Amino acid sequence: QIQVVEFGGGLVQTGGSLELSCAVSGCIVSACDMGWFRQALGQEREFVGSMSTSGSTNYGDSVKGRFTISRDDPENTLSLQMNSLKPEDTAVYYCAAWSIGSLTSPLGYRYWGQGTQVTVSS
Repeated sequence: QIQVVEFGGGLVQTGGSLELSCAVSGCIVSACDMGWFRQALGQEREFVGSMSTSGSTNYGDSVKGRFTISRDDPENTLSLQMNSLKPEDTAVYYCAAWSIGSLTSPLGYRYWGQGTQVTVSS
């Protein structure tokens, strides 16, 4: 059984930075395709970024150049560094593991964390 837990959400001002972490048990992150998604109130879950087992990353258009995904193999965690945050980045952020389809689609992952709230104040 794979379990996914996100850490690091909170309140930050516009232009600020925040780092989210995703701890995974039951799967080695370097052997699992991983992804980050977010869901704002009343909106559909949106692709933020992904890291494949090869270490290749891909980002959604709205976060390219501002967000960076990295992997800590000894700690078995995946991080999302978010810079130059905007109010429109406010959402619940989810980490996902174990791809069963497209890495950019919420339908492409089997295991999900409970989500962590990120709020960017203007």
